[in-house]
Order: sequence, then C-alpha cells, then structure tokens
Amino acid sequence: MIGIIRYGAGNIFSLTATLERLGIPYGMINTEADFELYDRYIIPGVGHAGAAMDKLVNTGLVPAIKALNKPTLGICVGMQLLTSYSEEGNADLLDLFPVKTLKFPQTANFKVPHTGWNQVFAEKENPLFKSIPLGSHFYFVHSYFIEYDPLYTLSSTSYINKFSASIWHDNFYGVQFHPEKSGIHGETLLKNFSKI
Repeated sequence: MIGIIRYGAGNIFSLTATLERLGIPYGMINTEADFELYDRYIIPGVGHAGAAMDKLVNTGLVPAIKALNKPTLGICVGMQLLTSYSEEGNADLLDLFPVKTLKFPQTANFKVPHTGWNQVFAEKENPLFKSIPLGSHFYFVHSYFIEYDPLYTLSSTSYINKFSASIWHDNFYGVQFHPEKSGIHGETLLKNFSKI
C-alpha cells in the first residue's frame, strides 16, 4: 500500500484519481507514525522547490523521510526535493542524491517552462520501467531540471540540454515527468512502482 506524503505542495488529486482508477491502494501520511502503515511512499510536488522544502521542513517529517528504507518515489518537484540543492529559491534540499536542480537557460528557440511530451530513454535496467518501451513519451511541466549524472540517472531526455528524466539510488526513485498525466506508460510506471 502506498503512502502519499502530504505537506501542502502536492498535486494530490490527479495522482489519487489515477491510483484509484488503477486499483492501487493508498493513504495519506501526515505524521511520522503514519509511515508504519505503508510499504512504499510517494512524495508529490508542484510549484516552487524552495517553498516546497520549507513546507516539508514545517511538517517535521524530514528526518523520517531521510531514514526511509522502503521504496520511495518523488514526482516532479517531489523528485527535485531529493537532490542536494535547487537554484529555485537558492534552497538546500533533502540531499539524498548529490546532484543539483538547475534552471533551464534562456534561449530564443525553446520556451521555459518546458511543457509537453518528451521521449524518455532508460539508461539502466530497473523494475520501474518494466514493459515500458525505450523512447516512450511522458508528460513534463517544469522550469528547472536535475543535472545529468550517469551514476544516478535511471532515464534521460533532452530539452535545451540533456537531463535526468528519472533518478534512482537504493530505495529512492524520482521522476521529473508526471506519470499520472502520461497515459498508458505513466500508468504502467505507477503499477510497476506499486510492486517494487
């Protein structure tokens, strides 16, 4: 059963609607004691990484999150929170991955935020991408990206520059795209996560 970490910065409705449609059981985590009720976790997130980190700190859940040893998935800003630092708000984050979240450079040929469908290419074998063809399209909405590091990059894509579409280290996973808005491949990814 999935526990969704509730801290006031997540687009929870579209995620829970998708989990319900897929028949994946879930509940909400509001206190440290709630972690014991679940066997995997999702950190959702939309908006500003610095503000999201402030909200997460205010919940008092940061030490518990950093100590988790069960599968944990950060989505969009939830993924960025797993990194060490974000240029958005000049913020120190959870530092579970020693990489940074950076702002896309301004360019005449590309709009920021990056909004739309991009091909994603898995770079490592992992059950999160089981039965998802190489180069499948996923839906992105973001102005900041996680710097590419082959040590932690599970899949990559390119927009202005190459960056990590998803990351993985031990029990922690992150996806920059929104699986709950990415059609069948996003649904497959969420089903895969529910079985990791």
